[in-house]
Amino acid sequence: MVFKRLLGSLGVGGPTVDTVLDSGTPVPGGSLTGQVHLKGGNADTTIERIALELVAQVEAEADGEEHEGAVTFERFPVSGGFRLTAGQQLDLPFRVALPWETPVTTLHGQSLGIVLGVRTELAVSGAKDRGDLDPLAVGPLPAQQAILEALGRLGFGFASADLEYGRIGGTGQRLPFYQEIELTPAPQYAYAMQELEVTFLAHPGGMEVVLEADKPAGLFSSGHEALTRFEVSHRESSGRDLTAEVDGWIRQLVASLGTRTGRTAYASADSVDGRPHGVVHQGYGERRTGPGAGTAVAAGAAGLAVGVAGGLVAAEVIDEVGDFFEGDGESSEEG
Repeated sequence: MVFKRLLGSLGVGGPTVDTVLDSGTPVPGGSLTGQVHLKGGNADTTIERIALELVAQVEAEADGEEHEGAVTFERFPVSGGFRLTAGQQLDLPFRVALPWETPVTTLHGQSLGIVLGVRTELAVSGAKDRGDLDPLAVGPLPAQQAILEALGRLGFGFASADLEYGRIGGTGQRLPFYQEIELTPAPQYAYAMQELEVTFLAHPGGMEVVLEADKPAGLFSSGHEALTRFEVSHRESSGRDLTAEVDGWIRQLVASLGTRTGRTAYASADSVDGRPHGVVHQGYGERRTGPGAGTAVAAGAAGLAVGVAGGLVAAEVIDEVGDFFEGDGESSEEG
């Protein structure tokens, strides 16, 4: 789907911009390719620059309430200044690298309900216009998919996914937000947790896997949370059956739930490379149930999948992506 509109800052008769992404689903750290199509208006125009922005719909907590907004988390130059003559048509190809922490929006062809967009910024003779917007789908890295499939084989089910504004302390997080994939507990762990939240923080050498679980309150005890972190490499986890290894992570997390208390609990565990790790979840707030909540998950050889209901909800979200980003205004810019 391509959103094309007249540049509002130039009025009727100004140049138009239309950015088309190449087919295929990029992955975090991979290449995003496409073309920016420009068409001159009724008069010659001085183009100062063309840039692409990656934009995400993010949740943030303020005054005890959850709010949603658009955050620009990366910006790429496409072209410097040049003269665009009246009626002239130009095709500007681009190839940019997605940040390693770019959220995953699809799994096994189904949307997780995460909304990302690629927005085209065109600066013309002192005026700047965010002209074109395209929804962006991002698939999982092999290691991310392997871990999610392992969780599916263990019996965990997809509940929802969202992007939380803030940082997870003690990690190498670079973006101003992080993705949480919320799962219903496997039957064998339902006694110990209400849900499991998975966050991937990828980097060139591998990724940090942050697991968080909520322990339900009992008759004589209050509920609390525990977190733990593991480091995996892309090479070691790609193409492997990680079911037993991931089950070991969950067992360590459950053990932490039995001994840790407090809303921002601290849990430590040995990672797969033998190094101790710990993480404190900072800026945590109550979560809003996202698209696809309660959707059944197929466990087995297919691993974790969203299901039909989640796909339908996500399709509605994508249809509204243009309206969402068009209305975010200047407040979405970072820095």
